[in-house]
Amino acid sequence: MDVIVERVAGLDVSKADVKACVRSPRQGAGRRYGQEVRTFATMTRQLMVLADWLAESHVELVVMEATGDYWKPVFYVLEERFTVWLINARDVKKVPGRKTDVKDAEWLAQLAQHGLVSPSFVPPPAIRRLRDLTRQRVNLVRERVRALHRLESVLEDAGIKMSTVMSRTLTMSGRLMIEALVAGERDPRVLADLALGKARPKIVQLREALIGRFDDNHAFLAGQALNHIDYLDARIAAFTAQIEHLTQEQARQRELLVSIPGVSDRIAEVILAETGGDMTRFRTAAALASWAGVAPGNNVSAGKNLSGSTTHGNRWLLAALGDAAAAAARTRNTYLNSYYKRMVKRRGPRRALVAVMHKILTAVWHMLSHDMPYHDLGLDYFHRRPEQIERRKRRLLHELTELGVDTSHLVATG
Repeated sequence: MDVIVERVAGLDVSKADVKACVRSPRQGAGRRYGQEVRTFATMTRQLMVLADWLAESHVELVVMEATGDYWKPVFYVLEERFTVWLINARDVKKVPGRKTDVKDAEWLAQLAQHGLVSPSFVPPPAIRRLRDLTRQRVNLVRERVRALHRLESVLEDAGIKMSTVMSRTLTMSGRLMIEALVAGERDPRVLADLALGKARPKIVQLREALIGRFDDNHAFLAGQALNHIDYLDARIAAFTAQIEHLTQEQARQRELLVSIPGVSDRIAEVILAETGGDMTRFRTAAALASWAGVAPGNNVSAGKNLSGSTTHGNRWLLAALGDAAAAAARTRNTYLNSYYKRMVKRRGPRRALVAVMHKILTAVWHMLSHDMPYHDLGLDYFHRRPEQIERRKRRLLHELTELGVDTSHLVATG
């Protein structure tokens, strides 16, 4: 088998230590290539010793598996001095029963030496910092949703049915009513009179909804939930400000992305953080879709297509694209809305949303690759295509024929 890299190192990384195997040419008779295995702790000082040993061995390429978060400190120390590849673990699985940490390191080195593995995408440090912020903000937003659900559970337990009258519990009107309940007000007329704006016409329904058994225990629980939500709002705002600061140089790219129906500022920032905004890393739009996990998978055996389900991809990007697709499907007079309606009839809502996610990511690749704004094809795009017009003509002629209408003169005139 051809040797692509003469001197490689395979690392099997765990929480406490790193098993490192260096393969290099041997002098004298016997095997052409030899290997040496050493173990290092994952403390920074020991990782520096590992880097010095690899340098002394004249290693050209270092490969390691993506195992949780344990690979990160090792990768960050070595990337300054070596070419480091992060390998997807599914590409280098060993036979069960013959697997140890040392054998894993040796196997990684051997695969890399013969060019049988390819690196995963690891963004540069600036994008990694942005990723940390956007991912933590997503976690905070999810925690806020959970806190809101806990607040609604407290209100339900007390028999307060505000959510059945108003679209959301924590609107300005809802906030005033809950704060009044926490402060000790129990009169439903006084509480309902706190309604503002669009909630004013619903005062009669609110009076009925605010009759319950809200006691001091409910007041304590609701007050703590409101304080937690306020805390999370402040943290989310702080993260958003820092993210906006870090993405100032990518303002043009963010401006392009938000022109896509369904893509908000938050989603655009996630797209930039997860992809890096540099589309040269992905050869085609299809490669980007495959990496993200919104492209159909290939599973063919004996000429039969066994499954076309999507592959595992970047879960943070998938979540953002899912939100964008759901929002785009609700837009009016847009191509994405029309495409969703066509797909949902044949494939169902879940697959239709994945198809819209694929369309959005394809648009992202072309827009960022060529620095061009989003051009909406329009609601009637599918009806304007020549092949669609011909297909519709044939269908209508067939229906007329089924009804007993002579269509020969229509076929002759086209």
